[in-house]
Amino acid sequence: MQIAQTSGSGTANLALDASNLFLADVRDGLGPYLAIYLLTVHHWDEGSIGLLMSTAAAAGLLAQTPAGAFIDATRAKRGVMIAATVLVVASCLALPWLTSFWTIALSQATAQVASVIFAPALAAVTLGIVGHAAFTRRIGRNETFNHAGNALAAAAAGAAAYFWGPVVVFWLLAAMGIAGLFSVLAIPAGEIDHELARGLHDAVKTETQKGGDEPSGWRILVTCRPLLIFAGCATLFHLANAAMLPVVGQKLALQDQNIGTSLISACIVAAQLVMVPMALLVGAKADAWGRKPLFLMGLGVLALRGALYTVSDNMYWLVAVQLLDGIGAGIYGALFPVIVADLTRGTGRFNVAQGAIITAQSMGAMLSTSLAGLIIITLGYSAAFLALGAIAAIAFIVYLLMMPETAESGRTHISLEAGAPS
Repeated sequence: MQIAQTSGSGTANLALDASNLFLADVRDGLGPYLAIYLLTVHHWDEGSIGLLMSTAAAAGLLAQTPAGAFIDATRAKRGVMIAATVLVVASCLALPWLTSFWTIALSQATAQVASVIFAPALAAVTLGIVGHAAFTRRIGRNETFNHAGNALAAAAAGAAAYFWGPVVVFWLLAAMGIAGLFSVLAIPAGEIDHELARGLHDAVKTETQKGGDEPSGWRILVTCRPLLIFAGCATLFHLANAAMLPVVGQKLALQDQNIGTSLISACIVAAQLVMVPMALLVGAKADAWGRKPLFLMGLGVLALRGALYTVSDNMYWLVAVQLLDGIGAGIYGALFPVIVADLTRGTGRFNVAQGAIITAQSMGAMLSTSLAGLIIITLGYSAAFLALGAIAAIAFIVYLLMMPETAESGRTHISLEAGAPS
């Protein structure tokens, strides 16, 4: 499957490719490597690790919606991404010299707050360059390079950590961050239409000129029923998904802590390699097939993954099951901005809505690690995986029964006033 061609100049598209490739590791921060580092270097228990990760996630959660509103308002989107990159890298590089719970929590909370900028900013810049018609294809291409970047970073981290230990991932993140800075600077500022980047188009400008009020991003959250349903399913997806990889990493590290970081890197690389064709599939087919069947596939695979982790503790089996993360997360990551763009098209509040829904899904992610840690302590690892899989199954049922199709080719107009398809 070939990478789809999109609108925008060749320079802009190449710069977007590079930004998504090199910022992939930066926008995700340390992720599951943090759990392994704290478990094997500081010898923290699973409950403390889960609490710290949830504390950092809570800081990011509080910043999500304001970040979306800020991206809507600012014309310095490239500068904001550069500042966020510097903060993430600096926070993670400080980690090897920190030892207490609260200093580590502060460093990771800072990284989380800065990292919330990347998703809405990259989506906004993409929309501002290519427009609505090419947005689905370009987002599929964005996610392709994002997953390739994650796979590249994870493979390098796994190989280097085998010889120098888990601390090497901090230096790798810094190197990716520097490359990301140059990539963002290469995006032509003059090609970004900032009105289009916030979801406006000519039809809405005409209505505004006729006397209609500009729709409020906050109003969308309480009047658009499909948007609320989607936010609920996004929350359940991350409640089920966020803890799975860190918990697998803990199981692998406890079996052999000398190769724990390398094995978790193998898990990430395996999943990211599967995410690449999934992102390409979404970019190529989501307009023709519709968003709903693809999103249901992602939820179904997540539920199955939770059950399969309980079949065996064999390290090769755990890494093999992690391949399914590539299907679920690959579909979710590529479809998320597309569905939000569908639901907010013409409102001028695309990034506020992104930020608000990311806030909701971050709540799920924040609770996921703590929930999994508590279940592990009381009932064991298998019970935790089954509980996470059951949450994904609930999200599947809700999306199947309540969420309308949002693709332009397969839906009626979604009314923000009535809150449901008209």
